[in-house]
Formats: sequence, structure tokens, C-alpha cells
Amino acid sequence: MSVSDWPAFVIGLIVAFYWGRVLKLVIKTRRLTGRAANFFPPETLGRVLRIIWYPNVAAWICLPLLSAIGVFATDRLWYWPVLAWSAVILALVDLYLTMICWRKMGKDWRMGIDPNEKNTLIITGPYALVRHPIYALQCLLAVLTFVSVPSIWIGIVALVQIVLLQWEARREERHMVRVHGQTYLDYMRQVGRFIPRGLYRPTSSASSTE
Repeated sequence: MSVSDWPAFVIGLIVAFYWGRVLKLVIKTRRLTGRAANFFPPETLGRVLRIIWYPNVAAWICLPLLSAIGVFATDRLWYWPVLAWSAVILALVDLYLTMICWRKMGKDWRMGIDPNEKNTLIITGPYALVRHPIYALQCLLAVLTFVSVPSIWIGIVALVQIVLLQWEARREERHMVRVHGQTYLDYMRQVGRFIPRGLYRPTSSASSTE
């Protein structure tokens, strides 16, 4: 089978690499801490959400690749090659910035909530600009996938991903307030959730569950 849509193929590879890197981080975190970064979180709601989340991620990876080789026919809402390639380039930048955020998190990186875990509060670097830079960039990557492969099915996958990320961010913030109290409330007041609105100037060391 030959590739008939290169922007779709490349962005599918970018998304596949992104989630492959996530799995690598899960394995690395388990090796360093003895825990798999809450890949399957201990709290019930987090586990239930994964029933929707992980199949949606699988669809996010597969649909652009299958569309690119003509296995899965998708009716395009539009097809502008310049726009599609622009989305691919921005997706590469998005991936690079995400890797900076992962590096900043280090062994404190998590992808779910453990109510019994006292997470380090990371509020420097990208986290001084927005509270959830990884989630913000992942939302952007979902939008860029849709722009590159503008089908209704991929639009649904992107929308589901963004809604879940918005929900998860708010759940994590409630957890962080329970763990860090006034320090995190002050951080929330100064720093936007996904869009920068100010620069936080920390007075003590800290973390995030993102």
C-alpha cells in the first residue's frame, strides 16, 4: 500500500511517536519510583475515564495513518495542502515543546491522580507560564491533527481528547489544592490553566501531577 496523503501520514507518525514516548516515560517512572506514573490510576473515576481515553488515543494514532494509505476512507471537510503541511510543522514544534515539559517534570511526571501521593509542586520553567503546559500542548496537537486531516471522525476524536484533558486538569487541580493548600491557590491565581496570563515567581520549591 502506498501513501496517498503525506501530511496525514506524517502527523500520524508524530502522534504515534508522542504516545510511544508516553509509554516509555511510564516504564522509566516505574523503574525509578516503583510506580507506573498512574497509567492506571488507583482512584475509581480515573480508571473509568481510561475506558474512554485509551481507545480514543488509539483512534487518534490510527485514523490519520489509515487515511494516509487509503485503508480508512474519510470525507474531507476541506483539502488545502499548504494548511495541512503548516499543521504538520506546528505539530513538530508542539512535540518539541512537550518534550521540554517532560524533561522539566523528570521523575515527578504523572498521567493520573493517586489520592495518597504527595506530588512535588513544579512551578518553574514552562509551569511558570501555564499550570498545565503538557495538556495545553496536547490539546493543540489534537487540533492540528484535525486541521491536517479534516474529517468528521478525527474531529470527534480531537474533541473527546480536549474535553477529557479539560476535565482531568480540573480534577488534578483539586487534588493539588488538597496536597499543597494555599501555595497552590496562590499559584492558580497568578498562572492561567492553559493560556498564559502572568509569570509566577516561586518563593519555594514545588510539583504538578501533569
